[in-house]
Amino acid sequence: MIIAQTNRLKLRHIDTNDAPFILGLLNDPAFLQYVGDKEVRDLGSAKTYILEGPVASYKTLGYGLYLIELNKSGKSIGICGLLKRDFLDHAEIGFALMPEYCGYGYAFESAQATVELARDKLRLAQIVAITARDNARSIKLLKKLGMSFDKHIELPAANKKVNLYRVNL
Repeated sequence: MIIAQTNRLKLRHIDTNDAPFILGLLNDPAFLQYVGDKEVRDLGSAKTYILEGPVASYKTLGYGLYLIELNKSGKSIGICGLLKRDFLDHAEIGFALMPEYCGYGYAFESAQATVELARDKLRLAQIVAITARDNARSIKLLKKLGMSFDKHIELPAANKKVNLYRVNL
């Protein structure tokens, strides 16, 4: 199911057919460094991640992480969407691209479409974002989306401080 479309991209529901792509993305060195290790090491665990993460979120919350595809080729290039974490008071925007697609504005384009979805269709009043304190690219993108630094928080069970950003919609 297509959730949003821009000039160059479409965001759609992730399903188990996307397991090979998700396996690659979740094991990309930048994903592991800035997002974390989801312990997805094979196609079976990638399918479980999809079913217990994005698919479960679509059913329970009406939103989740979406696959980013190029309009022209249909090639999968990343994920972007909204997550709900127990330790955050609002839905969180998250995004990750395969490294060969970074630097072309795709992350901003998909994140902007996600903000519009949150505001216009989901009618959320506010969204938040967390990012590693040294992730300059994500911090720049969050600011470009109109998000403001709120405070440093510690990720539960990770013993790691991150930046919390937020924006009213």
